[in-house]
Amino acid sequence: MSEDILRTAAAWREAGEEVALATVVETWGSSPRPAGSVFAVTRGGRMAGSVSGGCIEGAVAEVAREVMAEGTPRLLDFGISDEQAWEVGLACGGKLKVFVERLA
Repeated sequence: MSEDILRTAAAWREAGEEVALATVVETWGSSPRPAGSVFAVTRGGRMAGSVSGGCIEGAVAEVAREVMAEGTPRLLDFGISDEQAWEVGLACGGKLKVFVERLA
């Protein structure tokens, strides 16, 4: 699946769009997507793939737009402790790190 997303991102780039790639580089505990999962975002708002879902994906898309504008890659760290997870009705917490870079 990641290969399809990379092909899509490359096609967008070849068509002249600015593209950023976000890749899950590390997970711990409960995580919706494994390490290696990829999410592509264009400056115009097109998206393909997934790194997590929900509010994390929105935050990653926002940072992706900043990375495209600035050109500086970023490593993002998201997580919820086991205690916090239990308070909101989840069985366990989890963490993930996402690397966001502009596709040249």
